[in-house]
Order: sequence, then structure tokens, then C-alpha cells
Amino acid sequence: MSVKFKPLADRVLIEPAPAEQKTASGIIIPDTAKEKPLQGKVVAAGAGKKDEPMTVKVGDSVLYGQYSGTEIKLDGNTYLIMRESDIYGIF
Repeated sequence: MSVKFKPLADRVLIEPAPAEQKTASGIIIPDTAKEKPLQGKVVAAGAGKKDEPMTVKVGDSVLYGQYSGTEIKLDGNTYLIMRESDIYGIF
């Protein structure tokens, strides 16, 4: 997916993974009880800081904190923008 948005410095644009619709036993989770996903895919990344090059790159699947980032809407889709330091790891 190509987004016409370029984060600056050490910021990363992430497409959050969809929230779980059902439990493992098949119970459907209502919208009001769904938890915010804590993982997603990097859609765009900045160039990094002068002394700190970027570790993540476009296409990486990442894990981030529950309250990390700011939600933004681009082209009708919801994304999160956050600093690379808010990302816990790549998987």
C-alpha cells in the first residue's frame, strides 16, 4: 500500500492490525468491548535523526504501547503516527 505521506525525522506511520472480532471459543465481541490493537504494519518511515538512523522500515510488523501514537485519517483509512522510540519491537 502506498500512502502519499512522508513522516519527518524519527516518526513512523503505522496501519494498526484489525481488532479481534471473535474470541477463541467463537463468542462475538461487540464494538464497545473491543480492545485497541497493539500491533500493526509500518506504512511509511522518516529518515531518522542525525545521530540515530531508523531501525524500522516500510513493511515491518511492529508491536507498540497501548497509548502510543496519534490517530490520523488519510484517504479514508485510520493510521497511527508515533516516534520510533514508542515501538517495542519488530516481528
